[in-house]
Amino acid sequence: MNILAFFAHPDDETMLCGGTLALLARAGAQVHLLIATRGEGGENGDPPVCPREKLGEVRAEEMRCAAEKLGAASLRFLSYVDPLVGPDDTLYAFTEDEETLVSELIEVLQSVHAEALISHGSNGEYGHPAHRLCHRAARKAIERLGTRALLFYTIQAAHPEHPRPRLANPQDPAHLILDTRSVHEVKVAAALCHRTQHALFVRNTSRELGCPVTVPEVIRDWESLHRVYPAVTRLPVEDRLAILLKSTGCARDPDKP
Repeated sequence: MNILAFFAHPDDETMLCGGTLALLARAGAQVHLLIATRGEGGENGDPPVCPREKLGEVRAEEMRCAAEKLGAASLRFLSYVDPLVGPDDTLYAFTEDEETLVSELIEVLQSVHAEALISHGSNGEYGHPAHRLCHRAARKAIERLGTRALLFYTIQAAHPEHPRPRLANPQDPAHLILDTRSVHEVKVAAALCHRTQHALFVRNTSRELGCPVTVPEVIRDWESLHRVYPAVTRLPVEDRLAILLKSTGCARDPDKP
């Protein structure tokens, strides 16, 4: 099965759904990664891993490292530049030209013969404008292609046992819940690739949990997916992505223990 996973920044693929991608690759799927920016506007480490002017180049290399750890079949970048974080930690989208982004995404979907698209949730996980932009572009691309054979799933779907409720997309109810403990070390290895972001990972999670953590301790072992297209209330038995994930023994419907 050919799957395109589309995200705004390097590290989104690992920190938000790395276990899912690793399980899919382990099950035999061809997981193709598409990253809109090189994360030029993000942090460069504490102490700095590189000069800020080199950050995009360094994060692209970190992304290549993580893609290899996750078992991705290919990695592509679009040419967008990630804006710097603004005053009071204000976050921004990377373009106002949504139509061009949609066209570029359609081109990549067709070039990898995608049978499923995985991307950001409708709220951008924690409201990040760049994540929400990717979600809108993904939805429009799927609608324009207009084939029910191409599935569209989003990450960090909401359910009562979500391990990090702050990241759950409240309007995206989970259709699949994934136990990613079997690929925990894979996800940790991918996270360790993103050296420029380690201080950010640790700072945010330490604040959230109220205690110091290390990078491996940031990793959570449960993930979830929401099927956007074709829209369903409950997954049909013939859903190919669900079949593949359930074949690993690590995926279940949300109403089953």
